[in-house]
Amino acid sequence: MFKGHPKGLYVAFFANMGERFGFYTMMAILVLFLQAKFGLTEDVAGDYYSWFYFGIYALALIGGIIADATRKYKLVILAGIVIMLAGYVILFMPGLTLELTLTALFIIALGNGLFKGNLQAVVGQLYDDPKYSKLRDSAFMLFYMGINVGAFFAPFAATGIRNWWLKENGFLHDGSLPAQCHHFLSGSMTDTTTFAALANKVSIGGPITDLTAFSNTYLEVFARGYNFAFGIAAVAMTVSLLVYLAFGKQLPNKEKVVKTDKVKDTAAQSKGLITVIVSLAVGAAVAFLISLVKDFTTGMAFGLFGAFVTWIMMSANKEEKPNVTALILVFFVVIFFWMSFHQNGLTLTFFARDYIVKEVGPFMNLFFTLPSILAVIVGLSGFFLIFDKEAKNSGKLIGGAMIVGGGALSYYFYNGFEASNAIAPEVFQSFNPLFIVFLTPLVMGAFAYLNKIGKEPSTPKKIGIGMIIAAIGFLVVLVGSIGLISPHELGGQPVPDTSRVSPAWLINSYLILTIAELFLSPMGLSFVSKVAPQRFQGLMQGGWLLATAVGNKLLFIGSAFWGKLELWELWLIFIVVCLVSASFIFSILKKLQKVS
Repeated sequence: MFKGHPKGLYVAFFANMGERFGFYTMMAILVLFLQAKFGLTEDVAGDYYSWFYFGIYALALIGGIIADATRKYKLVILAGIVIMLAGYVILFMPGLTLELTLTALFIIALGNGLFKGNLQAVVGQLYDDPKYSKLRDSAFMLFYMGINVGAFFAPFAATGIRNWWLKENGFLHDGSLPAQCHHFLSGSMTDTTTFAALANKVSIGGPITDLTAFSNTYLEVFARGYNFAFGIAAVAMTVSLLVYLAFGKQLPNKEKVVKTDKVKDTAAQSKGLITVIVSLAVGAAVAFLISLVKDFTTGMAFGLFGAFVTWIMMSANKEEKPNVTALILVFFVVIFFWMSFHQNGLTLTFFARDYIVKEVGPFMNLFFTLPSILAVIVGLSGFFLIFDKEAKNSGKLIGGAMIVGGGALSYYFYNGFEASNAIAPEVFQSFNPLFIVFLTPLVMGAFAYLNKIGKEPSTPKKIGIGMIIAAIGFLVVLVGSIGLISPHELGGQPVPDTSRVSPAWLINSYLILTIAELFLSPMGLSFVSKVAPQRFQGLMQGGWLLATAVGNKLLFIGSAFWGKLELWELWLIFIVVCLVSASFIFSILKKLQKVS
């Protein structure tokens, strides 16, 4: 699988593991932390969440501009790692105000902007060498798989340390309690019967006699546990920093060849003041129009994208324009994919917290505790080794041993579980990276087989197929939501057990959405690195991430409608968006295939 790839690929995804660990920590707990710490509604917390994820990707445009202008990609990446580390250290501190929390989130987003797009550009530069060029698509698949290894552990770490801190302070975890505590403290709770019962259930030391004291203490301990989780993310970033400092020399230095292109590119780099003025004017017009529909901040997000599209189209010369146009068309589709997909950290997290059963049986619990799921992973990995055609006999023997050992451990854990076991909603965010790691070799193998028989879809076609698969993923959770009580019917009370469903609905939805992600995200990164003009490499990677940013800014659509629509109606929005986007991709497929 890794045969024939340059060593720099290993450095890139090991250096990126810290960023992925932090990213999935945020995806698992950020919106829950904001609500538990500050008592925010789903709508307001979702707005902050969407702004944070907008910033993570939008600031990649600035990172791309800096790197392209200086050609010091590796130095800009290093600065990004250090800045992200500083942001996580701030979030680790207790007693954060909302303002300081938002400042820390901006710092993380800024560091990510310097880091993310440029590291992807450097991975693409590894494959500019003709010796490796045919491996570009598979390289981005492997890169995507590798960085998600770290992401798998993040939700387990966040949940584990939060639950440990709760237990140290005499409490158990219940994801529905923080909202109830804030509801009680605000004085708007008229009937405290259900709240008192939940409070007594999580109190290890005995019955609760003072609900006010309990509410304040539980909220403080709950939020502090999340501070510790941010601290673990800081440790992961430190490891990535050390890896990058030690082995960064394996990555290419594009700054060494800048002089050969400088004279030729100067005339085409910009059309001067007119280009800047027109781009700003278009951006301002787009911002104004969107502001009339939503708000000024959302208008700014779309205005930035409009200004970017205008600037890049005016800056491109005649030979570059077809490639740039094709990339921009793909960027529009990317907006709606990420608007839908990244609901996994927002409305799908609300669904996991409020509508998935709080306790599961022994078999399902195998997937919700780290030791047992690692045992299952070991056993399943053994099957991959046995059926790997390139594996030697010794490898197949190891695979057999892994099946036996992993199976025995899984059975041991299964027998050790209670009949009913508590699960945490944050753990659902581990399934996406886990599925990426396991499914990447399968998807790569399928593409390799189709390539062998001459029927492999083009990169743009894979993106279109990915949008259709994403629609199916939301269809699964839509079916699971039929008949459940809607958030707007609750009146401040927790969701009753009669409206809680099996985790299998959400797990299968994540499985299908992950397949969609593998068809779209690594393929899109490969498409950008392949099609982007040489002098716009970092900038176009930034453009991909800017489109992702705009999609993330639209995440608020999910949280805004959370308390207004039936659940199945909410998921239907994303199904329709994905299918319309797929139709658009297939309508311009020939144009995209021509440039790729």
